[in-house]
Amino acid sequence: MSPVLAGVLQVLALVVALGLAYRPLGDYMAGVYSSTKHLRVEKWIYKAVGADPNAQMRWPAYLRGVLAFSAVSVLFLYLLQRLQGSLPGSLGFASIDPDQAFNTAASFVANTNWQSYYGEQAMGHVVQTGGLAVQNFVSAAVGMAVAVALVRGFARSRTGELGNFWSDLVRGTVRILLPIAVVGALLLVACGAIQNFAGIHEVGQFMGGSQQWNGGAVASQEAIKELGTNGGGYFNANSAHPFENPNGLSNLLEIFLILVIPFALTRTFGRMVGSLKQGYAILAAMGVIWLGFTTLMMWTEFAHHGPAFEIAGGAMEGKETRFGIAGSSIFAVATTLTSTGAVNSFHDSYTGFGGGITMLGMQLGEIAPGGVGSGLYGMLVMAIIAVFIAGLMVGRTPEYLGKKIGTREIKLAACYILITPALVLCFTAVAMALPTPPHSMTNTGAHGFSEILYAYTSGANNNGSAFAGLNADTQWFNTTIGLAMLLGRFLPMVFILALAGSLAEQKPVPATVGTLGTHKPLFSGLLVGTILIITGLTYFPALALGPLAEGLAS
Repeated sequence: MSPVLAGVLQVLALVVALGLAYRPLGDYMAGVYSSTKHLRVEKWIYKAVGADPNAQMRWPAYLRGVLAFSAVSVLFLYLLQRLQGSLPGSLGFASIDPDQAFNTAASFVANTNWQSYYGEQAMGHVVQTGGLAVQNFVSAAVGMAVAVALVRGFARSRTGELGNFWSDLVRGTVRILLPIAVVGALLLVACGAIQNFAGIHEVGQFMGGSQQWNGGAVASQEAIKELGTNGGGYFNANSAHPFENPNGLSNLLEIFLILVIPFALTRTFGRMVGSLKQGYAILAAMGVIWLGFTTLMMWTEFAHHGPAFEIAGGAMEGKETRFGIAGSSIFAVATTLTSTGAVNSFHDSYTGFGGGITMLGMQLGEIAPGGVGSGLYGMLVMAIIAVFIAGLMVGRTPEYLGKKIGTREIKLAACYILITPALVLCFTAVAMALPTPPHSMTNTGAHGFSEILYAYTSGANNNGSAFAGLNADTQWFNTTIGLAMLLGRFLPMVFILALAGSLAEQKPVPATVGTLGTHKPLFSGLLVGTILIITGLTYFPALALGPLAEGLAS
């Protein structure tokens, strides 16, 4: 079987698996967030935190819950790292330095999981399991809660109430993420991933010396890092490490876990707003972008340029032979079109255009299908922009799902789509202008610029993957990327929740003959075009200086 055919079959297998899970999972999540009953374990949690799960919140109260919970999480994770040297189960590792502890705490709470450290040489079992893995669950649940609040904004009328943050947070964790992650972890163990609390031990002789590895609860953390679109690996090699991702079957399983909730949330959206066709339209736009990027990446990496590529069958540099070009390309697109950040190959070693595809996937806003929750609310904002553009074309007040898109809604949507590019481009410009940050670049020229552009793109978009050629463990990068991650996560949530509150206060507008059919293929095409045009206009100059220049020169 040719490598290209093997890649096509892997894509088809993923499409079938996602299709089988789409309806039951989407309907189940809609039921979870619409239910008025509370499980006994959930009641215990509410009592412990002093929350009333039945109290309805307007958007400022919902936002305060998000920010308060996240601030406490940052502080807890920061202190856990700073005290690691005094904790049991630390494997003898020292406490983490302040700048790196801040960066890591911001990273995992913001659902980014950017890592400027070697996981197996810095973090013990307590920090890995009691700190990082816990944040993998709750940070993902926060994103899902905000998405559901926006959906309620479309579904409700003449009220500013968006539900209860604490109820949405707990239900997302207990009823959705935890059960699926348990099953995923068991399947990964069956595939060969490790799951233990072993200490440091020697694994053999290499070039006259021994190599040491520590064990860990790897499979359980791997499952939720993919399912929650987090991305932080137990080991520095991340999902390229055989303890985390042993073979081709586990590789497909991890890609499935990355994509399943973001895609299924479109059905949850359709179910909650009372029109499954609206969910299908959003799903179609996501699917077209994902398939298009996957096809383009595989073509780029399989293209033969010179004798070395011909012998290897394509651009194999930086890729694991057990996954090959196809498995690596599919994984790279899945992880950068979502906010996952896990890698099973190293994007720094991709072709110029291949590296550009991974960057562009993040710069789209990670909405195809995007992170758990963040992908859906990002796509809905782009849908609002699309109906606004359509309204300008015909001279009609834009409407979406029976809600008028007025000045307030457009201003909030515009702020949402502008904040992340502003963070990426401003931080990149400052880093390139100062004398010290460029010293962290492994390469010079266009590729070196791409390393820094990729780092801030990954941080501000809450992705977490790295180009693997940048030494980011410096005070400058730990601090600035940490700030980019926090601002890139929580400032957009402010605009999303304000938008949700504004929509919920409106009364529904009846559809007329001139109403744009947002459930039709025409609108899905308009939505895809809007996404690509806005991203192209925003990032094209920066991409032209980095991956495009490198690709054209090779």
